[in-house]
Amino acid sequence: MAAKRQDAPGELEHVRAFVNTLDLEAGKESLVSAAALSAWLVEHGLASRGVRATGEDLVRAVALREALRESLRANSGEGPAPPGACRTLDEATRRARLHPRLLADGTSEMAVGARGVDGALGRLLAIVHRSASEGTWPRLKACRLPSCGWAFYDHTKNRSGSWCTMAVCGNRAKSRAYRARHQAAAPSREL
Repeated sequence: MAAKRQDAPGELEHVRAFVNTLDLEAGKESLVSAAALSAWLVEHGLASRGVRATGEDLVRAVALREALRESLRANSGEGPAPPGACRTLDEATRRARLHPRLLADGTSEMAVGARGVDGALGRLLAIVHRSASEGTWPRLKACRLPSCGWAFYDHTKNRSGSWCTMAVCGNRAKSRAYRARHQAAAPSREL
């Protein structure tokens, strides 16, 4: 389902790819083990080759991924992120020991104080923070179709993208709405 036109700019693509480690529609999970999590973090440059995730790290990473997905659903106009998702994001921020750091050029960044998997996940959260401050975060969304939830970057001029692809999920949603409208308008037949 991933297409280049869905890619997020720069390092925000790491966040999109992380959320998409679970393809809800296909039921395909990429983070099937602690070793798979370690490999994914190394492959995306978020952790060094020696990182060894544990089962607990995997549970926290999956919870963070789903909290990010809920935030992306909020970006899609589905209301605010649920409180549980916000708590999960806050906990991951604490575990990563994220803190603002002023740079010599007068700008700031979120520095990651933790090492290992918590530090790698913290680097994802630092990307989210930069994206929010740059104004690109609201364009990273999750498909509104409940069975999909695929993360995509909204490249539309008016930021109105709702589905990962209009050809698939958009058409499904519009067809369902059409059928619902016509079923409601059809006269009832009594026997």
